Amino acid sequence: MAIKFQYNKTALHNLTKQLKIREKALPTLKNKEAALRVEVKKAKAEYEALEKKLNDKLKAYNHAMELWEEFDNTLVAIEDVNLSVKKIAGVKTPVLEKVIFNVAPFSMFNKPDWYLDGIAIVKELAAFAIESEIFMQKTKLLEHARRKTTQKVNLYEKVQIPGFQDAIRKIKRYMEDEENLSKAAQKIVKSRLQEMEESL
Repeated sequence: MAIKFQYNKTALHNLTKQLKIREKALPTLKNKEAALRVEVKKAKAEYEALEKKLNDKLKAYNHAMELWEEFDNTLVAIEDVNLSVKKIAGVKTPVLEKVIFNVAPFSMFNKPDWYLDGIAIVKELAAFAIESEIFMQKTKLLEHARRKTTQKVNLYEKVQIPGFQDAIRKIKRYMEDEENLSKAAQKIVKSRLQEMEESL
């Protein structure tokens, strides 16, 4: 990205100001990137742990598969999922507060004894699945923010800061050359005037 500028003091002042802003922001951006990297790692680990827990629970209940065929799937429904928002390194992420279930009324006398346990198991598995999904979303949000921050760090570090430094250097050299040429021209004029005065 080539930085457009003019060879004058105003441009030099503006470029210097822009350079200082970026140099000041760079350490903060690097810290944010490092924090996001750690948080992404934590969120991924938590997501994987929840997925493993869910799969382990499903395997544990696998032995009673024939019983689950008797279970009425319409008994338990998710009524609401309460979420809150937590900021992590400036990124808003979802946090599961509570899963509210709606259990349809049923006759304890007409259903098998294990139905209450079945309802508890369905609630537990659904809660794990929802929490796992929320951690997956959290991981995606953090990863996206980390990628954007990394791009900004690279833009500042590898493109804009060197570009501004180079432009400032060119303007200063140009202005020095102008000043030197002006002084040289003044000396020439002065020496010619002296020569003319001496010849008169």
